[in-house]
Amino acid sequence: MHIHVTDQSGKRHTLEALEGFRVMEVIRDWGLNIKAECGGACACATCHVHVAPEWAAKLHPIGAEEEDMLDQAFDVRDTSRLSCQILMSEELDGLEVTLAPGTEDGDRAAA
Repeated sequence: MHIHVTDQSGKRHTLEALEGFRVMEVIRDWGLNIKAECGGACACATCHVHVAPEWAAKLHPIGAEEEDMLDQAFDVRDTSRLSCQILMSEELDGLEVTLAPGTEDGDRAAA
C-alpha cells in the first residue's frame, strides 16, 4: 500500500504504508517535516492535511472532536482532515494528501 504526500514546499513523495497505521504515523516515520505534537490523540491540529478531492468521500466522516481541532488550524478547506484520524486500509491505497501550512516542525530540517 502507498500514499502520495505533497510536502509544504510542493515536493511529492510516495510512501509505503501498512494497513492499520495512521496516515500521520506513516508521514512522520518516513521523515517528512510534520509536527504531529500530540502523537495521534486528536488533541492538536499539527498533522493537518488537505485530502485530494477525489479521496475525501472515501474517508470515514469527520467526528466532532476532529472538527473542533481543525477550527484551530490554518488554511482549513472543505477537504481538511487530521492525518492522525485517517487509518490506512486497502480502500485507501494510493491516497493523496498535502501537508497543510503550519504543520512544519521547526526543530527539523525540511525533508
